[in-house]
Amino acid sequence: MQEIQIKRSFISCYYQRIKDNDKLVMILRNQRDHFLIRKNILYKMYFTPPTPPENEHQLFSRAYSLAGLSMGELATLAKLPIPPNLKRDKGWVGMLLEYYLGASAGSKPEQDFEHIGVELKTIPVDSKGFPLETTFVCVAPLTGNSGIIWENCHVRRKLSRVLWIPVEGERGIPLAERRVGSPLLWSPNAIEEELLRRDWEELMDLIVLGKVESITARHGEVLQLRPKAANSRALTEATGEYGQPIMTLPRGFYLKKNFTAPLLARHFSL
Repeated sequence: MQEIQIKRSFISCYYQRIKDNDKLVMILRNQRDHFLIRKNILYKMYFTPPTPPENEHQLFSRAYSLAGLSMGELATLAKLPIPPNLKRDKGWVGMLLEYYLGASAGSKPEQDFEHIGVELKTIPVDSKGFPLETTFVCVAPLTGNSGIIWENCHVRRKLSRVLWIPVEGERGIPLAERRVGSPLLWSPNAIEEELLRRDWEELMDLIVLGKVESITARHGEVLQLRPKAANSRALTEATGEYGQPIMTLPRGFYLKKNFTAPLLARHFSL
């Protein structure tokens, strides 16, 4: 894939700030009253617990209403505690946004909004809009892989339709002050799907052949397989090189930054 050059522009593509009577006001797409409108919507959402969205349009509208707001504002409205950092609460940002959007799948294999076929992915970005991390897709099956092909695998199902939400992620910005960016509804085009399929098939072949422990993050052009466990003692069963059962760390599929960066760049014209 030909990587699109990321322009050196501030994340104002998603939102911008202005000073008004010494108060910081969030402005999105030059709509000066949009912040207050969004805040009223969010107060209503708190007093009326959000239900799953009925369609893509409703989901996107909810996500759009969050753009420009900070983690602190959202957590306060939801009356949720804010962790000091994300070292022990890596999924906190995603769970907070899931609350406002009405997601229900959690960590299950299906999409976050299974009834409308949409997966939610938050993605931390720097001031230029470039992804700071790889993106977790789903847990990889290390046993019982008979009959699994690209067309019916969890990776393809999860990535068939994604609501991407960029979030400020630079370490110098306190968690409570990090802001939500404008959402993007995305489905892989033919080239992207072919890249994903090719990597998935290569990685799954290695798993089936008992070579899971030889797989490194360098395998795969846009999709990689990495250990995903709370600690080194959280082992799961897999197949060894000679067909014998072995215990190893759980693995997860992740999108590499060289896949998500051009994706965001194309949409936001960075």
